[in-house]
Amino acid sequence: MEKRNLLKNPCGEGQMEFWEITENGGNEWRVEEMPGDCGSAFCDEAVKTFFVTSFERCLKKQEVDLLAEEYSPEELDAQPAIEVEDWYSGRTDCGCTYELSVCLLDENHEVIAEFKPSEVTLDPDCDDCSWKKVTHTFTDYGPGVRYISFEHGGQDTKYWEGWFGVRVTGSSVTVQP
Repeated sequence: MEKRNLLKNPCGEGQMEFWEITENGGNEWRVEEMPGDCGSAFCDEAVKTFFVTSFERCLKKQEVDLLAEEYSPEELDAQPAIEVEDWYSGRTDCGCTYELSVCLLDENHEVIAEFKPSEVTLDPDCDDCSWKKVTHTFTDYGPGVRYISFEHGGQDTKYWEGWFGVRVTGSSVTVQP
């Protein structure tokens, strides 16, 4: 097993390809170029784009089939560490909310383990609107994981027409060798 990002199109280079829109409020999801209007530069110059939400709740999801990614049931049942990373930021002119939910699923798509931190509200009056990283490592979750569901999104807090909501990029899910 090599360590590689199992999420496809994590920064939006392929627009919405590989992502399933689970909630599309307001003006739907959009992809913009770094740093974007009223935005901050990203810490990795290789990342050129990000996804942005609208004035109503927007969520998008990607499900990883671990067997299709060539992990064997034996490797997975040994409970390798599974690392999750996501980056989010707001704008300097409008507040926003950010949410993330990552689930390890068995062959029947039943939840084995879940990482769902509290929703974050970013306020430009007391936040520098820089990119923030959220990480989590699943360990000791028991045998049977076959899929990983990664879902994130949010919205703006002023209900402005357009794309003033949370920005996300650099998402990753990796299985440790």
